[in-house]
Amino acid sequence: MKRNPITKDGFRALQEEFERLKKHERPQIIMAIEEARGHGDLSENAEYIYAKERQALIETRIQDLEYKLGTAEIIDTAQLPGNRIVFGSQFILSNMDTDDEIVYQIVGIDESDISLGKISIESPMAKALIGKGPGDEIVVNTPNGKREYEVLEIISQ
Repeated sequence: MKRNPITKDGFRALQEEFERLKKHERPQIIMAIEEARGHGDLSENAEYIYAKERQALIETRIQDLEYKLGTAEIIDTAQLPGNRIVFGSQFILSNMDTDDEIVYQIVGIDESDISLGKISIESPMAKALIGKGPGDEIVVNTPNGKREYEVLEIISQ
């Protein structure tokens, strides 16, 4: 079974979603289905059809989360090296074309969110950055062409 790296915060967020779905949303949708059944003909009952579709989505997400939590490998980001980029590192890059500075953190697939500066360990950029340190330059192929970056600083956690 393949282990999937994840930060403590990312694991906690998946656990919270899992618990919310099991303890709150699943019982609510079961009650909604029961209520909709009381409205008569199920074949033309929009409330019932919607509730059953919602139940299927919830059950699928619960199964997905069970798998993700079961295969998660929590990486403690408190003891990261400060001289090179590894999983969990937060760092500042300079776009060599625009001189813009960007702060990123390399995280697990399930917690990546580019709008928050969290890039997936599976992304081409993260793969190019692993093992690099301040002053190192990388070239990343993006959908918009090649981009060049310089690692300015690795931020201590």
